[in-house]
Amino acid sequence: MAIVKKFSRVAFVAPLLLFAGACGDGAEAPQGAASNGPPGGPLTASASAPISESASTPPIDPAVRAADTVARLTDEDLAGQVLMPYAYGGSATQVDAGAAAGNRQLAGVNTPAEMIVKYRLGGLILVSFTQQDPTGKTNPTSNVENPKQVRALTDGLQAAARQLPAAAPLMIGTDQEYGVVTRITDGVTLLPSALAMGAAGKPELTEAAWRAAGEELAAMGVTVDFAPVADTLGAAGSAVIGSRSYGSDPKANAAQVAAAVRGMQAGGVASALKHFPGHGHTSGDSHDELPVIKQSAAAWRAQDLPPFQAGVQAGAGLVMSGHLDLQAVDKGVAATFSHKVMTGVLRGELKFTGVAITDAMNMAPAKKWPAGEAAVRALNAGNDMLLMPPDIGAARDGILAGLKSGALKRERLVEAVTRILTLKFRTAATPQPDLSVVGSAAHQQAVSALDAASITVLRGRCSGPLVSGAVTVTAPSSRELARANLVKALQAAGVQVQAAGGAEIRLVGYGDKPIDLSPDAAVTVMMDLPGLLAYAKSPTLLATYSSSKLSLDALAAVLAGKAPAPGKSPIAVAGLPRSACVK
Repeated sequence: MAIVKKFSRVAFVAPLLLFAGACGDGAEAPQGAASNGPPGGPLTASASAPISESASTPPIDPAVRAADTVARLTDEDLAGQVLMPYAYGGSATQVDAGAAAGNRQLAGVNTPAEMIVKYRLGGLILVSFTQQDPTGKTNPTSNVENPKQVRALTDGLQAAARQLPAAAPLMIGTDQEYGVVTRITDGVTLLPSALAMGAAGKPELTEAAWRAAGEELAAMGVTVDFAPVADTLGAAGSAVIGSRSYGSDPKANAAQVAAAVRGMQAGGVASALKHFPGHGHTSGDSHDELPVIKQSAAAWRAQDLPPFQAGVQAGAGLVMSGHLDLQAVDKGVAATFSHKVMTGVLRGELKFTGVAITDAMNMAPAKKWPAGEAAVRALNAGNDMLLMPPDIGAARDGILAGLKSGALKRERLVEAVTRILTLKFRTAATPQPDLSVVGSAAHQQAVSALDAASITVLRGRCSGPLVSGAVTVTAPSSRELARANLVKALQAAGVQVQAAGGAEIRLVGYGDKPIDLSPDAAVTVMMDLPGLLAYAKSPTLLATYSSSKLSLDALAAVLAGKAPAPGKSPIAVAGLPRSACVK
């Protein structure tokens, strides 16, 4: 077992230190310097690392520790704890000129570590931008590359957080949903999309796969994963959600969401249900506009609410509010800013006691107001943490101004920070795994079993090789990696693959249109929402719902006749059954 680095999760199980003189006279340090301090003045040496607790000392209850900590924090400390921005740069302390410029524009500092210290941040989100990502508009940079780099980054971020008066671990989040929204791809065990898990229909496999994912994220220093997506797809679907959902059956989705929560949190990472109160029955994209949920109250409760309720009951640490207009509850108001939704429904009806976090505050519906006003409105609605504020300083200053004016009650802020610290202390009690677990054989095996259960034949044979003789794999140019991976997998399965002239296997995926189909293909495979298969002319149609390597390995086994296709489409496809092989 590798030596645990100096700043470890276990260290935070120690009793909290008392801090004296940590707050100055309110003068803010000059911006841009490495020694930047928050509005409360420079931090003192009293904010040193917690002392390790002896094995004989019983652990302190996280809620008790949180309450004790909050009682010692200043308004500036409290305001910082509810902020979770992003930062530029793949290192906490060493960034290139471009990243430094981005951080200066965002927060008036050069590095992520300086940002944490200056604003006394409670959290930071790791981001990554890719072209084919429905959430890419809120991710202007990438600061994750591979497990080793991410672990070094998070260690550095936690070292900066150790300087703060709260002496609490930083909440480090990311959007590792798998499928089309996956931040860390290199070297990790890639789960299939949520829709693939819905197609498999085996919550026990979902739970095992998510436990593997949780362990890998924890090993890299991630403490919160903004997953699972608990949205139920309506008949018309939702372009921004799509294969990120487990399907259109709320009962089946509820079982999958609960399994994902149990698995991830058993792996040591807190899960965040999203996008409350449900983004699956909307036609708009909340990155650009305020989508409307038009269902009646009864329909919404029957269709959208069950997966969130199941996730809450499974113990999810967080719920993410969506920028969504739930007309049946609070017409015209985005749920993020609705007290009726975030407090009345989430706290009152679902009895959720964890951390409510907003969706990105740099999305269009949240930018209706200046950053400071939006921050206060979101907190007053019942959110505890603000994700990706477009102006960190303005959001912090707005909170402080709200406290001074009475627009934001201090007890509301204290309540929010107490929940945040409770979750952070609870998560930190799980020892951080060694990086060697990432991509391990055991994890690959757990996820491979899930992939094998998801492959679906919507038209064609149900046994034996699904194509005879040599094959040629084709795909749109944007899918070259998936095409190459399938070629290797088919060859490993004993199928003859040639560059041209063989029976065509056509791969299509996220964002592809009917024009991307091949009319002469013997087999068409959809690696995302299977609806495109309704336009395909191939005699054999399959869905993997995902383009990960393990999904394509499972596909190759089915094509070669070495494995059955036990999956059933979790959504209806026009003119096709949910499965041609499974009743």
